[in-house]
Amino acid sequence: MVKRARRTEEAVAETASLEAARAAAGAREVRGAGGVGSSDPLVTELRRAGLLRALVLHFCAQGPCYGNQLMERIERLTGGLVAVNPNTMYPLLRGLEAEGLVAGEWEHPERRSRRFYRITGPGEEERARLQAGVGAVLDRLATSIEAIREELGE
Repeated sequence: MVKRARRTEEAVAETASLEAARAAAGAREVRGAGGVGSSDPLVTELRRAGLLRALVLHFCAQGPCYGNQLMERIERLTGGLVAVNPNTMYPLLRGLEAEGLVAGEWEHPERRSRRFYRITGPGEEERARLQAGVGAVLDRLATSIEAIREELGE
């Protein structure tokens, strides 16, 4: 039992702080040149633009989603370029819920199970705002990548 408690303590000690998770997720409070969670400047710029928030709100607008499902969908959509771990996703979902952008409910309210999230009216507005910002960054990156391809003769 002592060994199990020690592993739990070690795991808790290794988890990201809420502030670090928000920074990795591209939350509005992020300041500075880089984001937590990636040393890739392209991914960092997308995260700062709010990519994770935008994707989570986008998927929640399609129907109720839960954390692991969202992580898998984001990884699949981005071909693994943007990897999201539980230390990022769950604080992000709690934050979105606290802001009133998503509403969560337990699959089985009488016991802890999966928590499903759906977008709210204010979440729809935030999704549209983020989509415009992320779209502008994606357009700029696509133009840059195309210029690089042309320069290299591809």
